Amino acid sequence: MVDPLTLAAFVPAALALNITPGADMLFCIGQGLRSGARAAWAASAGVATGGMVHVLVAGAGLSALLARWPVAFDIVRWVGVCYLIWLAFKALRTPAPRPEAPVPARGSDAFLSGLFVNLTNPKVILFVLAFIPQFVSPQAGPVILQFAVFGLVLSLGGFVINGAAGMWAGSLGQRVAGGSRLLDYITAGLFTALALRLAILERS
Repeated sequence: MVDPLTLAAFVPAALALNITPGADMLFCIGQGLRSGARAAWAASAGVATGGMVHVLVAGAGLSALLARWPVAFDIVRWVGVCYLIWLAFKALRTPAPRPEAPVPARGSDAFLSGLFVNLTNPKVILFVLAFIPQFVSPQAGPVILQFAVFGLVLSLGGFVINGAAGMWAGSLGQRVAGGSRLLDYITAGLFTALALRLAILERS
């Protein structure tokens, strides 16, 4: 099992990383601007679930293969780029009939979008491989269980912080002058920026 002192050292480090603005937070902010707090929390849950998948795969030793195989890395990366561009196009294409409120979206759609965006970001894989093993000790028990505990802490913190950021964006979106078409352009711009960021991503 995870040593309590090690876990106590991991928690503030994980929270510091969660608070740092990144692709996941920007995605949840975009969902909040576009579709409100419910979609933001659902997207954050999808991102957190994707993070747990990455952690468990890393704990099983499979992510190391992807990290060492550039072709697989690029395939995952470009799938993510294409998906983000499609989300940006969808944000512009979908009409926004009510200027006083964000465009509603099903929670399941936002969840799946957050899950897919996270899973197709290979940088998360490399991050997990570089960060979590620093706190893992073979003497403390099964490595996969330690990865699961650390991943759960990281994912829960990310869920709360990213969801709160998206909820704030949703409340802000309700007060934006000029109607929800402006929100569509802002959201599309965020998704496009994330796609460009992922497109120029380097493995190292």
